[in-house]
Amino acid sequence: METSTVFLNAATTIGGGFRRHTTSATLLSRNPYLTTPFSFLPPNKLQHQSRFNLPNTTTTTCGTNIAPAVGVNSPVSVPSDTVDINWDTIGFGLVHTDHMYTMKCSLGGSFSKGELVPFGNIELSPCAGVLNYGQGLFEGLKAYRTEDDNILLFRPEENAKRMMMGAERMCMPSPSVDQFIQAVKDTVLANERWHLVSCFRYPPPGKGSLYIRPLLIGSGSVLGLAPAPEYTFMIYVSPVGNYFKEGLSPINLIIETEMHRATPGGTGSVKTIGNYAAVLKAQGAAKAKGYSDVLYLDSVHKKYLEEVSSCNIFIVKGNSISTPDIKGTILPGITRKSIIDVARNEGFQVEEREVTVDELLDADEVFCTGTAVVVSPVGSITYLGKSVTYGSHGVGLVSQQLYSSLTRVQMGLVDDKMGWIVKLK
Repeated sequence: METSTVFLNAATTIGGGFRRHTTSATLLSRNPYLTTPFSFLPPNKLQHQSRFNLPNTTTTTCGTNIAPAVGVNSPVSVPSDTVDINWDTIGFGLVHTDHMYTMKCSLGGSFSKGELVPFGNIELSPCAGVLNYGQGLFEGLKAYRTEDDNILLFRPEENAKRMMMGAERMCMPSPSVDQFIQAVKDTVLANERWHLVSCFRYPPPGKGSLYIRPLLIGSGSVLGLAPAPEYTFMIYVSPVGNYFKEGLSPINLIIETEMHRATPGGTGSVKTIGNYAAVLKAQGAAKAKGYSDVLYLDSVHKKYLEEVSSCNIFIVKGNSISTPDIKGTILPGITRKSIIDVARNEGFQVEEREVTVDELLDADEVFCTGTAVVVSPVGSITYLGKSVTYGSHGVGLVSQQLYSSLTRVQMGLVDDKMGWIVKLK
């Protein structure tokens, strides 16, 4: 395999949040470290969120990669120099890292061996199913570095199962759970230097992690409305800070009464790409007015809570915590599922049920959950021009307690009694 020497300029600040050391490194030859400062969205059914139902799969060998690549079982040229990252300013923006993972499959088959390739653009036909008919899914999860220099993944098998569930809904083949997890591990380790920092060996707690974005798209050409003949599974990663600029400080939401995120019988329960395009207009209007994000109501009665643009929502009243139940229009969030278990273990009564706007406005505390935000306390809700605040513009006690409990597990600071952590080293 050809290699080239790439020189990185120590004076170049990228995206306002990190700086590369001057060094030379022998790297894979394609696409040397392009970076841009723009942000990207993360990021999100079953009657009850106890498990994901998986479609049946068959085994065939199919597909080849279109770019020079290195097999995952072969040595890859991974730079050893670290990258200085300012975790206080990086935010949830895209940073182009070293390698990405790719694997292909034909319709009706199943995925075979994948490969690591240099991070870069991909080649797609203008007739690709994802471009014409929106055949695409994504996932989001994080890798955390511990003080003893290990790398931890949080419940990656749940992401794999959710992708399989979504693929069945969107008429797509998907990687197996084992393939998905192995691909995540390979990609994280190939980009390990991007979650090292010079003054710490890991991001400070609550300030940063390595965000992992698996994608499944219909890459084959199709003209008539039909499933694409070929599919591509990819993973790329990016070091990130907090999703909301407020961090763990309270966010301010507005309830949307006219536009809806999902409808019964639709695709609101899967992480298909179209779900997120559908919220951009309402979200943009809300942010222009100074709100952090939008809370959506059900499209039938317009009085039951569904979710925020990319987060699930919970309300607290006394010792009771309630969240909208999973009935086909709400994404079964993995952080949502984990918070429910953590809260029950800590003595809270947790209910998954229909939650009305009136209950929301009368709550003691409100918070959102998601991979990108973990737990985000809500400081105010605006509904039909009237605003309700929670607490004294500080972080609620329940939000703080659950955030601390979950992140301590995710970062390996306490024993993992739930079996949620996967160690990479």
